[in-house]
This record gives sequence, structure tokens and C-alpha cells, in this order.
Amino acid sequence: MRQPKIVIVGAGMTGILLTIKLREAGISDITVLEKAGKVGGTWRENRYPGVACDVPAHMYTYSFEYNPEWSDFFAKGDEIQQYFERVAEKYRVHDHIKFNQEVVKAERKDGQWYVHCKNGEDHQADFLIHATGILHHISLPDIDGLDSFKGEMFHTARWNHDIDFKGKRVGVIGTGSTAAQFIPELVNAGADVSVFQRTPQWLLSMGSQQYSEKDKAKMRARPSIIRRIRRRAEFGLEHIFTKAVTGQKLQGALLSWACKRYLRKSIKDPVLREKLTPNYTVGCKRVIINNTFYDAIQKPNAELVCEGIDRINEQGVLTKDGRQHDLDVLVLSTGFKPFNFMRPMTLMGRGGLHIDEAWNNKIQCYRSLLVPNFPNMFLMLGPYTPIGNFSVIAMSEVQTQYILKLVNAWRAEEFDELDVKQTAVEEFNQRMKEGIKKTTWVGGCQSWYQDEDGDPILWPFTWKQWCDEMAQVDYGDLSLEK
Repeated sequence: MRQPKIVIVGAGMTGILLTIKLREAGISDITVLEKAGKVGGTWRENRYPGVACDVPAHMYTYSFEYNPEWSDFFAKGDEIQQYFERVAEKYRVHDHIKFNQEVVKAERKDGQWYVHCKNGEDHQADFLIHATGILHHISLPDIDGLDSFKGEMFHTARWNHDIDFKGKRVGVIGTGSTAAQFIPELVNAGADVSVFQRTPQWLLSMGSQQYSEKDKAKMRARPSIIRRIRRRAEFGLEHIFTKAVTGQKLQGALLSWACKRYLRKSIKDPVLREKLTPNYTVGCKRVIINNTFYDAIQKPNAELVCEGIDRINEQGVLTKDGRQHDLDVLVLSTGFKPFNFMRPMTLMGRGGLHIDEAWNNKIQCYRSLLVPNFPNMFLMLGPYTPIGNFSVIAMSEVQTQYILKLVNAWRAEEFDELDVKQTAVEEFNQRMKEGIKKTTWVGGCQSWYQDEDGDPILWPFTWKQWCDEMAQVDYGDLSLEK
């Protein structure tokens, strides 16, 4: 079998996985280009206080590399980063990584991919795989006067760890899952915290469990314990959570009841409870798994501000009711640009087609992986892959197996150049659009799930259906050239 040259962009969770699985398949010419100085992706970037994963920890691992060292049922960010560093070290992924190599251009010509890095280094490949993740390009709020604030201001993904927050007047813009994690940390650190809320969120408590050293020792000795925990977590997410948001009425009612009950039992003040009650369907925005925010927002050194921001000035925030909120620190918890994908690199496919031009009318892919006119290229975790709060590691593993089938077909000389038919892309995306109509994501909210047209770009069916469909390659949808 012939050996392909493969370039992977990104050494986060997916880049590590791809390298391991490609090597297991007997492929050795792999180059991973990482813009930063170490592996980890989003867990390297996000280091704010309280950062954690909202997927159960024992489910948030590679299926071939369990981790008995988790300290909590929902793992903290630093432990997740340590896990990926350990896995990369154990499987010698570093042998293939070139760190501090930001890709600025990738171009398809003469049957090859030519990849150019910011520092001037060039690479050539038969296959190009984007493992750039979803949440890493920060999004800043469009608020008048943002640059005029004289105090400390930063985005959560650029956290300033030098600040002692005790006694500081801190403003927080944003109330998503990140904010729900770090706001209690600031409140408990003694800061006076003003939370500027545009839209309330639905929260769900799933309990908390710490694993002692004795627990960890048992798991090291008996991996079957981890398998049981993992299976229970997968069952809950697949058969309750994912089905709830993809239109199953019984599961949807159960999720809605649980979130509303948690709010009602946690917030005693009816005025504050009303401010924290969303006016959209549970699950329209990503449900926040959190046990600490409701308690923190009721403390005397926390205030929920719902009047809307008029502008930011040198001293702080002026709200639309004319009230001035003087601040020492302003934290922007305003999320990321989820539809950048591999951009801002210049990506050019067949005939010099730029990715911005290809996606000018609509971001579209086939099976979240293949973009027409960009041959021998795969986009990991592309449009329609976030699946009902399921583990993105599991999603990447399924996609990796799909890619391996195609790469092995290339190795067997069944084709030289792989593309996807435009008709197949259109049929796939139309099916997704029809499926979305039955989900909670059209439940009357605005969320980061939605593209510029307001269409949610998520998988609208069950996890099982996604796995079943990805298990086989439909070669009738593909264009194979020799």
C-alpha cells in the first residue's frame, strides 16, 4: 500500500486522536502544525477560575485511554489539560508536532496541498485535515465605548491571573456556561460582582461527586468500574438529554421540569427568580450544567443587572436606565466565533476557490467533514456535529474512523483525488434543515448554535443515528478521480 503525506492543523483533542489512529493504521508521514507552544486546544486556552467540562469526566476521555485520576464527576480544566498532555506523551504524538507554527495559507494545486506557516515554513501533503476546533476565536461584544474603559479588561479566554479580586468592583458581561463557572469564584474571592445579563439561561444541577484517592486506586486496579460509570453517563446523555433537545416529547418534558424545578428551589426571592427565568424553550440555548451560580448570585456582594448596557466609559458601564456602574475590572464572557472553523487562514481549493467564496451564501459541508471543491480535505467537528451535549471526543472518534476508511481506499489506489458531489451536499443540508424544525433549538432564542441566517447548525437526530450513518461511506455521494 502506498503511504500518504498528511498534514493536521491543530494539536488539541482531535489532533492528538488523529495522530494516534493514523499511526495505528500504519501511516507514519504525519505532520501536526500547532499555533501554540503545547498541546491542549481549548483547555490550553481557557484557564479562567472554575473552568470545567459539562460532560461527565469518565465519558470525556478517549475510548482507548481511560483516566482513573479524575478528582470530580465533572472534570476541572487543569486536569483535562493534564490528561491530554499525558496521552500525547504516552503515544509519542510530539514526534509529529511542530509547535508555534500558525498556518496562514493552504492551497490545492497539482493534486497536492501546499501549506504555508506564518514563520515561513512550508509543507506539502496528500491529505489536509483541519482539527482546529470550534471554540477558540474569541468574540468581543459590539458595545459603544468598549475601548475607553480605564480599568483592567479582558476576555475569559485571556484571563489575567495577576489580579487579586478581593475588594475589587468587577463587572461581567455575559451569562453563558463560562460565566456561570467563574462568577461564583469571584464572588467567593470577595469581589463585588455586577453581572450584566442580556438573556437569562436555563441551568440544570446534576449533583457533584468527588473521587478520593481510595476511589482512584480502585479504578486503577479495576478499569471495569470506569466502564460502568462511563456507560451510565453515556446512557443518560443519549437517551434523555440528546433526545430531549432533538424533539422527543417525554424527554423534553423531563428536562424542562428539571430545569424549572432547580430554578424554583434555588432562588427564593420572586423578583430575582423572575429576572433569571428565560422566555424560551428549555434547550433552545445550550443548557448549563452548574451547581454554584444560583447560590453565588444571591450573595450580598453579587448583583444581577438586567437593564441593558447603553455604553462603556472610562469608569465602567452606563446602563440604559441612566445608572453608572463604576468598576475596577471588566470581564468579557462573550464567547467565541463558532463558525470560523479553520479560518482566518487563507484556504484555497480547486481552481483557486477561496473558502470565503465557497461559503459566501451558506456554510455547508457533507457529513460535517467534506467541502465540495476542496479535494482530499477533511474538516473535523464541522457544521452539524455538536450533538445534544454529547462528548466531542466521541464525535471525533466516529469521524476519525470514517476518514480512515477513505484514506485506506487512497492507499489501495482506488482513487487519487476525493471530492464530494454538490448534489450530495445539498441533499444532506436540506435533510438537516428539515430535522431542525422538530428540535428545541428553534424554541424562540438566539444562540451560538445559529448561523447568520438564524439556522442552528447542529445534528437534529439521535446519537445512535449519527453513529449508524457514519459507520459506512456512501461512495455514490463522492467523486473519486485517478
